[in-house]
Amino acid sequence: MTRAGFAAVIGAPNAGKSTLTNRLVGAKVSIVTQKVQTTRFPVRGVAMAGEAQIVLVDTPGIFKPRRRLDRAMVRSAWAGAEDADCVVHLVDVQAELAVQSGSATGADKRGVEDVQSIITALKSTGKQVILAINKIDGVKRDRLLAIAQTLFETGVYSEVFMISAADGSGVEDLRARLADLMPEGPWLYPEDQTADIPARLLAAELTREKIYLRVHEELPYAASVETTAFEEKKDGSVRIEQTILVEREGQRAIIIGANGQTLKWIGQKSREELTELFERKVHLFLHVRVRENWAEEREAYSAMGLDFEV
Repeated sequence: MTRAGFAAVIGAPNAGKSTLTNRLVGAKVSIVTQKVQTTRFPVRGVAMAGEAQIVLVDTPGIFKPRRRLDRAMVRSAWAGAEDADCVVHLVDVQAELAVQSGSATGADKRGVEDVQSIITALKSTGKQVILAINKIDGVKRDRLLAIAQTLFETGVYSEVFMISAADGSGVEDLRARLADLMPEGPWLYPEDQTADIPARLLAAELTREKIYLRVHEELPYAASVETTAFEEKKDGSVRIEQTILVEREGQRAIIIGANGQTLKWIGQKSREELTELFERKVHLFLHVRVRENWAEEREAYSAMGLDFEV
């Protein structure tokens, strides 16, 4: 008897959703950086657990939106949760503890506030949700249990898992539970498929990850990557052209770097990972363009699979 269904992973920015999705799938399907809010649209990763196929929907972080792009990302996250067979709410326990001890950063405080707003929203949906407390590394058990109890008493959750998405602790137990919750039915994807995301979009996401890995401190959320050409060559290789969009000339200079060294590094790292991912030689060509209002253009949202709302 086979099972197959959808499990949405929701949470505040930087809770570890992409890391958990990649860990459950056993392959990289979502980008992971130090920067919060890097996942901009739901990414479907396909995880296998015995006879069950779990299609994991790694959603953008849910936070208080300020810009049009923020609003589109949050709408996308809630849409992913509404359509799923089960929902996992991932909570960063380190942020919760930092707020309790008075040592919290601004990001920690915003993260805890976002958790409370998610709980409030979940109450109105009536969905039973799995609580996954993440980043448990080095945290004493009594402190973990106290936070778990406080959150569980909100009445939103059906059960609680303690995990570390980074090192895998507790993740197999969560995978087994998600497998049990999948409805009976045929698999939705071939057994060896790990993601449901167009190759052009995945290529763009990997390059965007490399941008944030290299210049995350200097560059705000002002960069986007579009794959403008994806050509299969007769020799089996693939030629990819991408445009990196930024909002100001100064940001363009940051991405290019002195003597083009930053852009060269981004291109090299992206090419290496794309070659491994596609299992063939990749010819990657990057261009950097200034387009002041790219985050207000309908086409940019369509390219990312987001809903453009006036």
